[in-house]
Amino acid sequence: MTAQTTPAPEIAHLTQGAAEVLPHGGLEAKLKERAGKPLRVKLGFDPTKPDLHIGHAVVLNALRRFQDRGHQVVIIIGDFTATIGDPTGKEATRPPLSADEVAHNAKTYLEQLGLVLDLSRTEVRYNSEWLGKLSMIDCLKLTAQTTVAQMLARENFAKRYERNDPIGLHEFMYPLLQGHDSVAIEADIEMGGTDQKFNNLMGRHLQESAGQSAQIVMLYPILEGTDGVQKMSKSLNNYIGLTDAPEDMYGKVMSVPDALLENYYRLASCLPLGEIEETLAGLEGGTLHPRDAKMRLARAIVTRYHGAEEGARAEEAFVRQFQQRQIPEDMPEVTLSSLGLEANAPAGILPLLSGAKLVASTSEARRLIQQGGVKLHQSDEATVVGDPQATVAIPAEGLVIQVGKRRFARITRG
Repeated sequence: MTAQTTPAPEIAHLTQGAAEVLPHGGLEAKLKERAGKPLRVKLGFDPTKPDLHIGHAVVLNALRRFQDRGHQVVIIIGDFTATIGDPTGKEATRPPLSADEVAHNAKTYLEQLGLVLDLSRTEVRYNSEWLGKLSMIDCLKLTAQTTVAQMLARENFAKRYERNDPIGLHEFMYPLLQGHDSVAIEADIEMGGTDQKFNNLMGRHLQESAGQSAQIVMLYPILEGTDGVQKMSKSLNNYIGLTDAPEDMYGKVMSVPDALLENYYRLASCLPLGEIEETLAGLEGGTLHPRDAKMRLARAIVTRYHGAEEGARAEEAFVRQFQQRQIPEDMPEVTLSSLGLEANAPAGILPLLSGAKLVASTSEARRLIQQGGVKLHQSDEATVVGDPQATVAIPAEGLVIQVGKRRFARITRG
């Protein structure tokens, strides 16, 4: 497919969800400049953690829109820059990763990128390919392209400098190296989160210095996590992972605060723009209940990463479990013998919760019990466990332990 000069509606489609496109009108000019030839659209990843979530997918989905229009997506795996550590948003020097950690995470990234991008049409490059070959003279020439004052204009550097907190000289190198990536692959567009503005604009500056046509910078909002407060992050446990099981993904979307529905629809749903606007208008006008809008969103997100059949199945499971107050049909099954417990003797609730992997620790189990978050389901009855020291007699037919809203395990004597 050959990219064509795009009319205004197509520009709106390509820039859907973008917070900023720099410079203003730059995308239209770039498309005209290339005279219908495919643009090289760059996104860089430092493989700092092995898992991607739908916050990362905000930019990936934007890339896919370009890819579907025939443009060339270029993924830069920052195996070299990850050993330095991106200072973006950091109030302290970030510890570098080992080569083994980078290699492991990069492999996992590529597998998950395939959930959004067509990898057969994606150019994947590792920036050690060119950064690892830079001589000392090359590095000095690179540093001459900017000044200390320009670096200190960056907010997190400025704050650390005012507090007399350490700033490593290698951290100043990071935006220069990321910008050099754009020179090396001759990027026409670079995408990133709004927190990447400084780094991406550096790419424009270095391209101009190298005599290249400067890339367009497309910045996307940072998606809030399911807590509705902080940005989505695995470390904050407020994330929806691209590889989450369909029912877990659906349930996590249903836990998103109503106030974030517009952001999630615009940034994460991948629904057609007209359908998004119609849904949001229904919410604003009161003709669509937030619960129904959230279910539509949850099904759309599950369908995006697992397919329509799994989207429908996850919705059916949610309705059965929460709206009809039934327990799910599929859940892990654990036998007392596998936990080293006697089959015919009462078992402590704490070992059961830990053994069934329903909690991360004994302290979490105690807290959940004290908050009324642990239930036992036997026949058609549900009992809330109120004592962390309680023992449970497992009947011949077994019983179900529920933790919170979405965690279940069936316990049998075995």
